[in-house]
Amino acid sequence: MSEQRPSRGGTSNAVPALGRREFTRWFWRQLTSMRTALFLLLLLAIAAIPGSLVPQRGVDARAVEAYFIENPTSAPILDKLGFFSVYSSPWFSAVYLLLMVSLVGCILPRSFVYFRAARARPPKAPRNFSRLPASATFETDRSPAEVVEAARSALGRARVDVVDRDDVTEVSAEKGFLREAGNLVFHVSIVVVLVGVAVGTLFGYRGSVIVTDEGGQFANSLTQYDEFTSGSLFTNDDLPPFAFTLEQMTARFQPFGSPQAGAPREFRAQGTYTAEPGQAPRPFDITVNHPLSIGSSAVYLVGQGYAPVIKVTDSKGNTVWDDAVPFLPADPTYTSNGVLKVPDAEPDQLGFQGFFLPTAAEQNGISISIHPAAANPLLSFNVWHGDLGLDDGVPQSVFTLDKSKMTQYKDGSKNLRISLSPGQTADLPDGGTIEFVKVAQFARFQISSSPLVKVPLFGIIAGLFGLMASLTIKPRRTWIRARQGGSRTVVDVAVLDRVPRDDLPADLDDFLERLKDALGHTEEKQA
Repeated sequence: MSEQRPSRGGTSNAVPALGRREFTRWFWRQLTSMRTALFLLLLLAIAAIPGSLVPQRGVDARAVEAYFIENPTSAPILDKLGFFSVYSSPWFSAVYLLLMVSLVGCILPRSFVYFRAARARPPKAPRNFSRLPASATFETDRSPAEVVEAARSALGRARVDVVDRDDVTEVSAEKGFLREAGNLVFHVSIVVVLVGVAVGTLFGYRGSVIVTDEGGQFANSLTQYDEFTSGSLFTNDDLPPFAFTLEQMTARFQPFGSPQAGAPREFRAQGTYTAEPGQAPRPFDITVNHPLSIGSSAVYLVGQGYAPVIKVTDSKGNTVWDDAVPFLPADPTYTSNGVLKVPDAEPDQLGFQGFFLPTAAEQNGISISIHPAAANPLLSFNVWHGDLGLDDGVPQSVFTLDKSKMTQYKDGSKNLRISLSPGQTADLPDGGTIEFVKVAQFARFQISSSPLVKVPLFGIIAGLFGLMASLTIKPRRTWIRARQGGSRTVVDVAVLDRVPRDDLPADLDDFLERLKDALGHTEEKQA
């Protein structure tokens, strides 16, 4: 290997290594460049795609559980990569923060440059107008002073400077400063949107709860939620102390015989609420996309279903259950699945798992639902007895039944199945009964609070105005030179567009027409 020789000047050909200070400065310039900001914005959009394709724990935890059941191989891998909590994952947060730093570092220097440029006077006229992209010359009988006044009128609101030297009058004008202001507003609006979303995510919360009608109640405390997620800076003490009672849940569907039979027509939840303990109840009427606002929180109606009222007695004749049981819809006809756990039954705890059909009908010997309205309700259960596992202290979902320590009742060689219509009662094998009392409904509410929720909206609106300004406003410099040439005045005009466009010659012709109109004539000899 040959040895590197120094150059003739006595210095080495090797490029000196960057020091810590120089490298930091270089890295900061790269990070705060507009190219990097655009790249990070694109990267953030790409990083958000998994949040639309894969169910998120903060939005629908049950959908995540279903995804794990349906995809046992890929789901754990995606979970380790943070795909089920995309917007709170470290890699998404890193891109988010880098984009904010890049935008702020890009906006601040450009703002100082813009404010200096906005206060500066128009540049002096160049010597040779013919070297500019668009220029023209014509003669007029008007004096140079009259040409200056006509130029001021034709230039409109442009910033104008007039200089007299060597019997030549020069007019320098510049306009279009709002284009860069619109550009800055657009980039500032992106930061505003990012800050608004970040504050809402860090300090906000979102939860869902199922409430049955005819008197079902909810108080805004953590233990009342079926699902609950919050930002890292949110504390449980920040929950506002409101409560509400659901008195009626209305669900209407297109009737039989119509072209869209079974399609939803109306979902409406009605009841009363109190914003603070001790206040008089106020009525509410929640429909889809029309939530109930209570302070900084909003209550949305996001789902509906049936909650059959069931009464269970054990072998000793004690009533061990008498309440509504929500069944979750599984298809457009509201075929619904549900679980009933009776831990107080004796001698063994009881577990029921089955389905509810709003409008039951038989097809090929199988009971199905043919319409989502409760026209012919049918409730069907399989029954287990044993240990429900509730005494172990491990939380369980109310929609799943742990059968590991339970035994299913048999009807001869087949599994026992109990099917009931409203008002019917069936006997249990070890004594006791189960009664389908009536059909009630439930509403699924989403309750959320996002501080500064309107800030992103205002940022988007401001960004649209800024973007339109930056795309439509033309930053233009115009120079006019008037000199006495014998008995007439020779007028030289040149324009320069600070942003390359193809319409510069046409704009020059328009300006010349306005200038000549201001001078009082429209036909002049043009060189």
